[in-house]
Amino acid sequence: MLNRLAGNPTNLNMTTLATDPEGYLINLDDWSTEAANTLAHSAGIELTEAHWEVLFLLREFYTEYGISPATRPFVKAVALKLGKEKGNSMYLMTLFSESPAKLAAKLAGLPKPTNCL
Repeated sequence: MLNRLAGNPTNLNMTTLATDPEGYLINLDDWSTEAANTLAHSAGIELTEAHWEVLFLLREFYTEYGISPATRPFVKAVALKLGKEKGNSMYLMTLFSESPAKLAAKLAGLPKPTNCL
C-alpha cells in the first residue's frame, strides 16, 4: 500500500509514504494515525491529544467541504467545534508553529490549503 516513491518519501515501518516535494501525501488514502505520527516526527513534533482533536476536526472539514481550509476558515472551524479558547491563532500556533493551517493539513493527510504560500 505505501510502497510508492515520489517527491520526498517518508519512511513508515519499512515502507514509504509517497509525498510531494513539500511533504504532503500524494495519496490521501495512505493516511493513518501511524502516518500522521511519522509526518509529525519529520516535522519535529510529538502529537498530543490536543493535536489529534484538531487533526480529526480537519479531516471532518475536508470530508464535508472537499478542501483544506486556509488560516481564517481553519481558526473559525476550530472555534465552532472546540471552543473559542482553542479556536484562535495563538493556540493553534503553539501546536503547529507559524503556519498552523499548512502543517495541520499536512499531518492530517490533506492537500495543502490552496491560498497558503
